[in-house]
This record gives sequence, structure tokens and C-alpha cells, in this order.
Amino acid sequence: MLQVRDAVSGGRAIVDALIANGVDTVFGLPGAQTYPLFDALALSTERIRTYGARHEQASGYMAFGYARSTGRPGVFSVVPGPGVLNAGAALITALGCCAPVLMITGGVPSTFEGRGRGHLHEIPDQLGLLRRMTKWSARIERVEDAPALVNEAFWQMLTGRPGPVALEMAWDSMAATAVVEPLGAAVIPSATEPDAAAVEAAARLLVSARRPMIMTGSGAQHAAEEVRALATLLDAPVTALRGGRGIVAEGEPLGLSSAVAHRLYPKTDVVVGIGTRLELPTMRWAGMMTYHERLPGGRKLVRIDVDPEEMVRLKADAPVLADAKAGVRALIEAIGRLSVDGPNRDVGAVHMEIAEAKAAVGAEIAKVQPEVDYLHAIRAALPDDGFFLTELCQAGFTSYFAWEARQPRTYVSEGYQGTLGYGFPTALGVKVAHPERKVVAVCGDGGFMFGVQELATAAQEGIAVVVVVFDNGAYGNVRRDQRTRFEGRFIASELCNPDFLKLAEAFRIKAYWVTSPGELAAILPTAFAAEETVLVHVAVPPDSEASPWPFIHPAP
Repeated sequence: MLQVRDAVSGGRAIVDALIANGVDTVFGLPGAQTYPLFDALALSTERIRTYGARHEQASGYMAFGYARSTGRPGVFSVVPGPGVLNAGAALITALGCCAPVLMITGGVPSTFEGRGRGHLHEIPDQLGLLRRMTKWSARIERVEDAPALVNEAFWQMLTGRPGPVALEMAWDSMAATAVVEPLGAAVIPSATEPDAAAVEAAARLLVSARRPMIMTGSGAQHAAEEVRALATLLDAPVTALRGGRGIVAEGEPLGLSSAVAHRLYPKTDVVVGIGTRLELPTMRWAGMMTYHERLPGGRKLVRIDVDPEEMVRLKADAPVLADAKAGVRALIEAIGRLSVDGPNRDVGAVHMEIAEAKAAVGAEIAKVQPEVDYLHAIRAALPDDGFFLTELCQAGFTSYFAWEARQPRTYVSEGYQGTLGYGFPTALGVKVAHPERKVVAVCGDGGFMFGVQELATAAQEGIAVVVVVFDNGAYGNVRRDQRTRFEGRFIASELCNPDFLKLAEAFRIKAYWVTSPGELAAILPTAFAAEETVLVHVAVPPDSEASPWPFIHPAP
């Protein structure tokens, strides 16, 4: 006897498809157009945990933090129109960081679509807008279409270069009911093997290289074992600016901060870029205003990247179109076939040069005060597998080169979007994904106030992170530029801040006040031991912080 399926709403069909694809966490802020979705989530609490937020942007950043720290899809839902626009910063941050994030939103009633009548939350061509902000976006027209389109969203998110996607469904369509045939999980294809001739060409370049250097990005985070093996085989140092940090720990002999890598770069003859846009040599070290189609300085470039467009944007001498894990593994095998003993170079001299550069640059970096000492205090207290959120502040910028990343994915950055205010809400999503691990968000007073309301979310949802707020009473970078480049004409850069301790207390959040790295070091063990969110307010005298920019944008 055939089983007759019950009719379900569009919201229910979406939630069932999420469950089929292994989703157990959703972030969101409900509204009228998404009531059927959130009602379905309320009926599925045994299988999906839903975390509310106080702002749509925070919902998006929590999903981003979940995805960025795990490599798995982060899912969130907001209302259409202003909700989508509020979450837009999180979507483009995910796009810049290649993070698999799925946004689900509503729309005006289907009979109003494209009419411009001014229905609630209507914006012109919302789907067209989303398609410009994401890797892929689509509209679910009928309840019956939900499983297939949710699966397509997962396929788009996770195939090739990961990225954010969005699904919208009209107000009335999401509330409508129909009998839906479940499809199971999306089938994500395995990474294809790279072209053998391309790998052979890259291997030949590296066997003959005298001073190769490996640069990693977000696309290499899942290939840490293979990257370490390649670095050992080549005796090549490994560096990254943001997304690829921690793949090789910077405290290891072959792990480099970007500042140390810059010191060694003049002798580098071959660069190996793995899952990275190669921002260091093409923008940071060669001038931000000059576009480069090839690696500047005449150096040879080997690229391993899953995105064919990357090979057009920056041309390589030996391009290998492949997922990082498969590409590096094939490259190691090819080098082994060409040279049984590995590349012919003076290993002792290479290691000595690296150690000397680390010592020399370390002495220079130590002068970036007080930021470096504050970062050292946090590093000493945070376990190796703990997560560090950078944020756009002086300590955050300094962390680009002065924070020792020790494990993959533990240095969670904002990527090239430079989205001020992303840090604290993103940290909440990271903690949700890793409840057993420590999470610290380093924020400036300006950026923290972008998402200060999420202290309520942290308290209500029981999300235990440590947020360190550096309070210098200004948008520090802007104020410095106005002082040094515009004759001290300060405008809109100075801040009148609240009493952060009283503010935290109002949210029922524990808070501490410190004025030195030593005091921060003393309080952090207590903060990390707490099973709740803790705010540490760091009072920083105005204009007292050394500029980190000579190490981020060194003179060419």
C-alpha cells in the first residue's frame, strides 16, 4: 500500500531539505515574510538549533563565523528588503573569504513581484541584487521546488571555489502547502585530479628552484597536511597574510609571518601560491595602486587553485587547476619522480637564513607597542586550538604579522572586505560551532559598537566568548591619517564612548577593566575559564599606539 504524504508549507519543505543536507544550526531574525520557515524550525528543535540575534547583520556574521571556522555551510535567515541589506556586509565578507554561507529570505507576495507597488520590505529586483553579492542565488517559486533548489544551493556553495549563496521565496509561496517529494542530500562531486602535464611543469620549476616560498590562502585550509609535506620536501618557508594562516604554525622552523616573509622575499626565485589571491607580493609588497597581471619582479609563479578565473586574473608560469589537497598531493608525487632526493639546495643555509630573519624582524616588531605586548598576553593564555578574531583595530592590524597562528582555521579574519564590526558577532558563530574550544575577539571601541547589542544574544543564548575591547576613544587609523596626512584636521574620527563595564553589566555580562598588558595577562585565565561571555575593557591613551602599517605595507 502506498504511503500518502502530508502536504507541508514552503517553510517546512526548506527546513526538511536543510536537515537532509546535515544542517543542525541556523542563525536568524524572524519576520512576517519568514514565519513559515521559523515555525518549521520551532517544530524541529530536536534536529536543528536556532540562534536568534538582535540585528540581521549579526545573524549573517554568526553564520559566517560558523562556516569560516569549520569549512561547513553556515545557514541564516532574515526578512527581505532591509533585512537582506542589513545582512549584505556579512554576505560580501563571506564572498571575499570563500566561506560557504546560505542565506534564506522572503519576498513580497508573488502577485506583487516586479510591480513596484511598495509592499512591505519591497526593494527593486532583490534577486538581481543578491546575484551580484553572492556566488549564486535563486527564487523558490513553488513549494514542490524547495528540495531541488536547496540541494542546488549546497552544490553551488561547496563545488569549486566555496562561497555564499541565497534563496528567496515569496511571502505567500512560503506559507502555501503542497505534497513534496524529498530528495535526500545534495551530491557534491569529489575533487577532480589535476592535469598531469600541468603538475609536471610545476614540479620541474620547483626541482630547479633555489629559494622557493609557499604562500597559502583560505583555499588551502583543508590541505594543511599536504602543504606541510610539500614545505618539508622543498625546505620552503610558508607564509600567509590572513586566510591561510596556521596551516604551518609560525613558531615552526618553516612557518613565517608575512613580515618575515617580506625580509626573505628578495632571494625568492619561485613562489608557490596555494588557494590564494597572492595579495602579499602583488598588492602589499608592490603597491596597492598598481595592477599586476603577472608576479612582479621576474619571479616564477606556480599556482594551485580550484577557480579557473584566478589563472586569468594573475597569470602563472605553471598553473595547476585543482583543489588544494589534490593539487599539492599530485605535485609532491611529481617532484618525487623527478628527484628522488628532493630539490638540490643547501638546506642548512636555508634554515639559517629563516632563523636569522625571524630574529631580526622579531626585534623590529617588538617596537610596535603596546599592541605587540597585548597580543603576546592573549597568545600565552589562549590554547593552541583556540580561535582568534582580528577585527579592524590597531591590535587587530598588528596581529596580521605579530600573532602566532598555530593551527588551521584558528585565525579568523575579515578578508579583503575589511568589514569593520564583523569581529564580535562572528566570534559568536565560531563559538557555537566549537563549544568546547576557547574563542577571543579583539575589537576596537569603534568596531565593537557596530554589534554591541549582540551582548544580549550572547547572554540569552549562553555563548561563552571573551571579547577584548581596546578603547582609544577614536577610529584609530582614521585619526592617525588625519593627524599625519591632513595636518591634524580631525573630523568624525573621535568617539564619545559609554562606560563599557556598566554597559556589560546592563547586559548581565561579566566585565573587567585593564590598563596594561600585564593586567590583561593576569585576568585572561579567569576570563577563559568562565562558562559565559566576558568583556575585558582595555583603556588605551589616545595617540599612544605605534603604527603597524610599515609591516603591512612595507616600502617596495
